[in-house]
Amino acid sequence: MTTSTDATLLLARHGQTLWHAENRYAGVSDVSLTDTGRAQADALGRWAAAHPVDAIWTSPLSRAVITADPACRALGLTPHREPGLRECDFGVLEGRTLAEFAAQDPAAAEAFRTDPVAHPFPRAEDPSAAAERGAAALRRIAAAHPGERVLVVAHNTLLRLVLCTLLSIPAGEYRRVFPRLRNAAISELLVKSDGSAALLSLNVPCDPDLP
Repeated sequence: MTTSTDATLLLARHGQTLWHAENRYAGVSDVSLTDTGRAQADALGRWAAAHPVDAIWTSPLSRAVITADPACRALGLTPHREPGLRECDFGVLEGRTLAEFAAQDPAAAEAFRTDPVAHPFPRAEDPSAAAERGAAALRRIAAAHPGERVLVVAHNTLLRLVLCTLLSIPAGEYRRVFPRLRNAAISELLVKSDGSAALLSLNVPCDPDLP
């Protein structure tokens, strides 16, 4: 049962970037949105204008901030930036595809595919630590907005890791359980005052005509 102290977090991955169009890992690199990504951000803004949203939080990376901007303008809200929502650092995979890495080191690529948390990319951020910082950030946001609906714009891998953490799913399963979060689609997460969470919806597009 929902109570007045529960927060509803409307999780959205940022719009498509120049690297994501080729399935390159962006991670902590600052990569620009494509024209499609900007159209996705506009669609998110239209969605926010038509639905109750009390506050907006974003990752500090520009692709998330820019994606949230149309919603901020539509609602007259100033976004809050949360460092804990930044994407994972993918180490040697920044700017590269998994296929390129597999051609160089097939054993390491296969180990990653088998368990991406136990076998992260070389020099990458510890995925378990990223999951914990992201989950802590969402719990802080929820605690700051009891009974409210909050749009949170962040990143594909971080949000999948965090969903596993908050829903008591082994983090190493994030690629299987959540194959991907669609750009600028909404996943609705109810976070209770005790920090527990329930997933109410996943990957609901703001504009079905956009990729």
